[in-house]
Amino acid sequence: MPNQFYGRFQSFCANAGNEYATLPVCNLFKESPARGGNGFADGACNLVGISLKGGTQHLANLGSILFAFIAILVSLILFWRSDRKKAAVGRREMQFFLVGYIIIEICEIFTVGGFPLNGAVRRAFSAVHIAAIVATLWILMMNGAVGFQLIDDGTIVSVGLIFGSAAALFVGTGYIALDTGFSWTNYWVPTTTAPNQAYALYTLYQLVPLIFLVVFFLLETILVLRVLGEVRPMIYLVSAALLFAIGQIFQYVVSSHICNGTKGAINGGMFETLFTLLAVVCIWVFWSSITEDDWPSAPPGGSTYT
Repeated sequence: MPNQFYGRFQSFCANAGNEYATLPVCNLFKESPARGGNGFADGACNLVGISLKGGTQHLANLGSILFAFIAILVSLILFWRSDRKKAAVGRREMQFFLVGYIIIEICEIFTVGGFPLNGAVRRAFSAVHIAAIVATLWILMMNGAVGFQLIDDGTIVSVGLIFGSAAALFVGTGYIALDTGFSWTNYWVPTTTAPNQAYALYTLYQLVPLIFLVVFFLLETILVLRVLGEVRPMIYLVSAALLFAIGQIFQYVVSSHICNGTKGAINGGMFETLFTLLAVVCIWVFWSSITEDDWPSAPPGGSTYT
């Protein structure tokens, strides 16, 4: 049963700064009208970035914005290259994943990037950002199951199941995030004494994506080692996991130190964006490598991933 510690974002957002957050979820608490402002620890590093309009506004995290823009361009290239692999298993499903990642990066420009916005607009982008993360990682997990060919990939049934379930997660998570940020009903805020505590949002944002990632990694490991009987593709899969982990370390652990060391010029957000992009590229290369035509056929009873 949830307790007084579960669901609290105090430790994650304490170093978010007085104006801009390293995590998109922090924006929902800092600017919520029912919470009356920041709600986090005083003295946190304030991400200043680049001054605009004579210092009245700031472009908080230019590095994150640039890397997010690069990530969008790279994803479009990978989307195009995926489309050229006509015989590849999971081609449409991989393209769905890339579209989800593009949506995440567009939102990141306005949330983690700290693009000057009205508070209400920033909360809306933050809610979409969180919903896109959950839905996109669900699509990634489903990509891990596609290779086992329980349902023929690329069919209306396969694409419909993945798109429909991802859309349901997106809408559900988005509503919870919006209600948390705008306090429409206060249903998702369990106590008034802990204004930065939200059980459902904590579960959806912190725990569920991690579960999806672990399941994806396990499914693909089984597929490569037991079905294909190969080792080389694991290099790309393990590299993706390591790069993603490094990005999270920058996001959760190193960010405040970078912010303080640079006097608020940058924080760990830009490095998280970079390493996540590299992880996505490795995932695509991994997928591409196991859909080549020179893999041996699967053993009797198994699936052929070519």
